[in-house]
Amino acid sequence: MKQRFLAEFLGTAFLLAIVVGSGIMGEALAEGNMAVALLANSLATAAGLFVLIQCLGPISGAHFNPVVSLVEFFWTRISRRELAFFWLAQFSGAVTGVLATHAIFAKEILQISAKNRAEPHLWLSELIATFGLIATIALAGRRRVEAAPISVALYILAAYWFTSSTSFANPAVTLARSLTNTFCGIAPGGVLPFFLAQFLGATLAFLLIKKLPKEANLRIH
Repeated sequence: MKQRFLAEFLGTAFLLAIVVGSGIMGEALAEGNMAVALLANSLATAAGLFVLIQCLGPISGAHFNPVVSLVEFFWTRISRRELAFFWLAQFSGAVTGVLATHAIFAKEILQISAKNRAEPHLWLSELIATFGLIATIALAGRRRVEAAPISVALYILAAYWFTSSTSFANPAVTLARSLTNTFCGIAPGGVLPFFLAQFLGATLAFLLIKKLPKEANLRIH
């Protein structure tokens, strides 16, 4: 359990360092071009996520996300106690990653985001983004398990661009990003609605996937 806890803590911390750090760097180098900043942010996040899943997946499953762990609990793959430990590792790792990134870029360590994301269309965006993420995780490895890491990374890359919220899709990420007043921030008022949308999206994905065939060789006609 200690090794799995450490893997989830480190993985989530590095994930937030990648997200926030590339956001800071991208915004600084883009000179006001938000499309370029988002492109840099999304590419770095997808690349980093792929590496983290490849490296830490054999140890903890590379959840790095409380709703992923919750769905694993729904599938009875982890216990209630393991779920609690995973959540502790993920939330604490996410906050640690943000604070460390502020130090790396010589920013004020303790910050509160002022970026307002408390709008209904963003909540719907998070529900759909999280639904898609859980579906990708659950289905991508059915035929070839080694395809799962790149599938998840590419989904997140795409979701940065096709969702209005830029696909947080992760309660630990959401909470931690409320603690950075940078490109990737979210004001605290938007955190709880994002949480609710993310947990609802994950639950709906789980319920739908339960009804799909379990055979590995699925055919699409």
